[in-house]
Amino acid sequence: MELLAKSNPPQTLKAHIDDALKMEGMLKNSFPKIEEIVFTNNFWELLRTIIVFHDLGKAHKEFQNLLRGLKNAWRYQRHELFSLPFIQSLNSDEIELIYLIIAGHHKDFETLILNLESYGTDDDFGLDLGGTEEVCTFEKEFENNIFVEQVLKLLKSYCFDLRAPIIHNPRRRLQQFIKEHFRDKKEQIKLLLLAGAFKQCDHLASAGIDTIFNLNVDDFRYLHESGYEFYEHQKKACLLIGNTILTSPTGSGKTETSLLWLQNQITIQGNGRAFYILPFTASINAMYERLENNIPNKVGLLHGKLSAFIEAKFENDDMVDEKRKQEIKEQYKTLVTPLKIVTPFQLLKNIFALKGFEKGLFEWTGAYFIFDEIHAYNPKVFAQIISLLKFATKYLGVKVFIMTATLPSFLRKELESSIRNYTSVSASQELYKEFDRHRIIVKKGLLNNNLSLIQEYLDNCKKVLVVCNTVKQAQNIYEALACKNKVLLHSAFNADDRSKKEKLLFNTDIKLLVGTQAIEVSLDLDFDVIYTEPAPFDALIQRFGRVNRKRNKGISDCIVFEERNQADKYIYQNEKVIGRTLQILKEKEKIGTGIIKEEELQQMIDFVYPDWDKVDKEEFDKITSLLDNFIENEMKPFIYNQKQEEDFYEQFDGAKVLPSIFLGEYRNLLEQNKFIEAENLKVQISSKRFNAMIHNEGIDIQTEYVESLKTHKLLEQKVFVIKRKYDDELGLQLDIKAKTEFETIL
Repeated sequence: MELLAKSNPPQTLKAHIDDALKMEGMLKNSFPKIEEIVFTNNFWELLRTIIVFHDLGKAHKEFQNLLRGLKNAWRYQRHELFSLPFIQSLNSDEIELIYLIIAGHHKDFETLILNLESYGTDDDFGLDLGGTEEVCTFEKEFENNIFVEQVLKLLKSYCFDLRAPIIHNPRRRLQQFIKEHFRDKKEQIKLLLLAGAFKQCDHLASAGIDTIFNLNVDDFRYLHESGYEFYEHQKKACLLIGNTILTSPTGSGKTETSLLWLQNQITIQGNGRAFYILPFTASINAMYERLENNIPNKVGLLHGKLSAFIEAKFENDDMVDEKRKQEIKEQYKTLVTPLKIVTPFQLLKNIFALKGFEKGLFEWTGAYFIFDEIHAYNPKVFAQIISLLKFATKYLGVKVFIMTATLPSFLRKELESSIRNYTSVSASQELYKEFDRHRIIVKKGLLNNNLSLIQEYLDNCKKVLVVCNTVKQAQNIYEALACKNKVLLHSAFNADDRSKKEKLLFNTDIKLLVGTQAIEVSLDLDFDVIYTEPAPFDALIQRFGRVNRKRNKGISDCIVFEERNQADKYIYQNEKVIGRTLQILKEKEKIGTGIIKEEELQQMIDFVYPDWDKVDKEEFDKITSLLDNFIENEMKPFIYNQKQEEDFYEQFDGAKVLPSIFLGEYRNLLEQNKFIEAENLKVQISSKRFNAMIHNEGIDIQTEYVESLKTHKLLEQKVFVIKRKYDDELGLQLDIKAKTEFETIL
């Protein structure tokens, strides 16, 4: 009888080991610098040993019966625990590393210890067991059920000639690991990366992956063959090695500059996975489409709405069925794709040691991080990024490329300190002068009291952008302005309607766009004029960037109204920042006919943000101190920390609700097992708003039950139904109750 590793379809233990070893060979090619980084020359040898030994515990008689569909007495013991006695008899100085990694490759150690407590011990003699049955210890379980001879024969085929396993209960070893911390940081990193490398091999082999792509120099040939004449800062990037900070105007080819830098890193330093980091989902989706066309099969993306993105991308492609969509999603999640476009949270969760973080850390080893729009993060997230950069550059050999158009000097100093050695590159003064394209006009009063001025521009066939600070204000302004081709864009649309509106913007001749901060998110828009409510200077610069984007309209007007609505103060609470923003804009309006010179933006941003806000600085210092200490002293594999997970996810503000008008459609989609399409009907609202409405009966909790078409199990789906008006033109209107009585649609 040949030992099995899996059922459905059946796979022998040897075949699974061989598949994992193939993955090990691929990883060795994809991560050539790892032994240099962890200061060892036996990393791959250790990994091979771990792969060969990891599933030997599946040689348990009852587990084999289970895999074969036979009657069995398998009580859901952990098979990896039965692998450990074989490791104990190895002749190796690294037994402890191998032992710990194999023990923890499926479950955390607390779970394993609980599993081991179901066995008796040698200390149980003399206890009243309520009968005459012999105590079943782990040792006896092993002796009575493991096919030792077959395992030893299998090991011999991999050149491991063991005499016999050393049978023991692993509980004390696991407990000791939980209690003690590493004295040697290098050993801790070695353990983390070996654990991550092994989990990658095991999971990729189980998923049937047969190819891991790598970036090479030819992938970037399109940059040189496009006929595009490089700017001076791009030519410099072609020659740079190591950490780099780039400052250049919006629209000056920062993305291409970063890719030229990446090409040179791969040329000089060799393979490494690359991560292009952006703050917003819309930015990531757009960047993916842009890069995937030029570097096919090698670009993936990761964000919280990945399933919805894939569903939308292939909705009209008959060649891509549900199975293929799932395969594509898994490829993006794994290290199959060497260039990933991600949110920072996809990286940050690894330094919070969330489940599976070892795989993530291994993928970072010798990697290249490209940070775009680094200015867009709040102090809390910025602090986490700083801790991430310190750790990744110090211990994992990560090289970083950071690019920005405007960043307050005090924040730049934090970045510089976190990556230590770096090269600074800036666009030339001549190039900055070419990018002068906006004239600032500050007007008294409220935006909503000056609609006749905006209407006049519209009537003169200008393409007008209006940006409000709240959804409600945007909805009111949109309804008040008369224009045939107009679009409203804000955060209170569901995913389906938001996608349709973005397509309208790019596919039709829209004359009016009214929006909120949602338009600041890397949308490639080009309007003639902007009218905006007051906002912090950096937010206004992003808004202005949607006007005269291609620089073919001479100098375009950017009109800022200086009065704030009462509700604005909940959006932008720092009145001093708003005050300094208006002050510097008024001064600029008086000088040089109000033209904003790109080369002066840094001085302007430093005036608005001269230093840390006291509260922000306290929060920044607290977060970096706690996170740095955790990374340095407490981060350990195989231990699940629920508090860390709670701390990570609590920073995501918002809850998804289903407008009551969609409840019937939502139920129909669930019945068809179209869970992603059902989820796309929901709208995100703030946690504060959600809590207020659920207490005032504005939101009801509904429980839907649906049978899975695959497993035929009954699935429970909870949904928060909001009793407010929604339509595809205006979105969710929180101050208007739904016309249909909610009870009539239940």
